Amino acid sequence: MSANTDTEAARAILRDNFERIRELVVDATDGLTPEMSDYRPGPKANSIAWLLWHLTRVQDDHVSDAADAEQAWTSRGWQERFGFSFPAADVGYGHNSVQVGEVHADAQLLADYHGDVHLATLEYIDELTVDELDRIVDRSWDPPVSVSVRLVSVIGDCLQHLGQAAYLRGLLDDR
Repeated sequence: MSANTDTEAARAILRDNFERIRELVVDATDGLTPEMSDYRPGPKANSIAWLLWHLTRVQDDHVSDAADAEQAWTSRGWQERFGFSFPAADVGYGHNSVQVGEVHADAQLLADYHGDVHLATLEYIDELTVDELDRIVDRSWDPPVSVSVRLVSVIGDCLQHLGQAAYLRGLLDDR
């Protein structure tokens, strides 16, 4: 295979995965009421709102970092629209039960923020080259993390949290 063919194949795979994530976010927010969004099956469990906010923050943070671009969270006013008291760099890692409980968000706001991050992600994917996919973005891991590994990690994280949100949604829809 030529480098150009490899690049196009990688772009197609990444685009397909991120399109699937987008579809699942849209499905998760469709008809989502505030009560459903905030529901937590236990005192230490995550809500759908927190799961969707967190997965979008991680995608925004990690893809922006790889692309050497400012996050939509801060550059496009999402932090102000959500109005959370968390620092701008907070993506939800390590949140305790109280912090999870502070995340309340309208379904449309969650969907719109993800839509903005999704478009920025696709723009970055459209510019990817084989060399860019191999570029190291985090040397704190052994082995160091490349752009391709980071993008696959984001996909895995998003899908895991979307599965959790879908499970919660199923519990609520069956009531």
